[in-house]
Amino acid sequence: MKSVLQAVLALAIMAYPIGVYFGLARIGVVPIACLLAALALARMALVRRERRLRIASSLALAVALAVAVASALTRDSAWLRYYPMLINLTALTVFGWSLLHPPSVIEQLARLHTPQLPAEGVAWTRAVTRVWCAFFVLNGSVAWYTARFATLQTWTLYNGFIAYLLIGLLLGGEFLLRPRGSQHR
Repeated sequence: MKSVLQAVLALAIMAYPIGVYFGLARIGVVPIACLLAALALARMALVRRERRLRIASSLALAVALAVAVASALTRDSAWLRYYPMLINLTALTVFGWSLLHPPSVIEQLARLHTPQLPAEGVAWTRAVTRVWCAFFVLNGSVAWYTARFATLQTWTLYNGFIAYLLIGLLLGGEFLLRPRGSQHR
């Protein structure tokens, strides 16, 4: 049951930009902000992972809660639109911190599958973590730009579709390159 609830909450948070787009027109800022806050609190209650991953998840969810509260208190939808940029900034912070204080986030994830990760694998995961950091900078910049200067429709298209497509391409590319990259390091 807990896994089902986690999956439903994860999907709801992923659908956030689309929910904001339709919700602002139909029910307004405060109900959407309250819904985001409720989702963040529910996710926080379910986070039980390895310590660093739990901290990363908690930071991202705290950002969601802060955005929701700020939006509800000010009755301003702009806060809701900055959420994707703030999540990218949070992810950049967590991934960057893990490069300075190993193991990297990607290494931690790799060790879930391969506990005895060889040195070549550690080097590969550090390189992949750097690529993700660059992605978070670029994606967060576009998310900020769309929040600040674009229409709600453009913001929704980028943050609710294009950004996920880019994440999928990055994941797929890493998966395809992984065997060659880890063998040549």
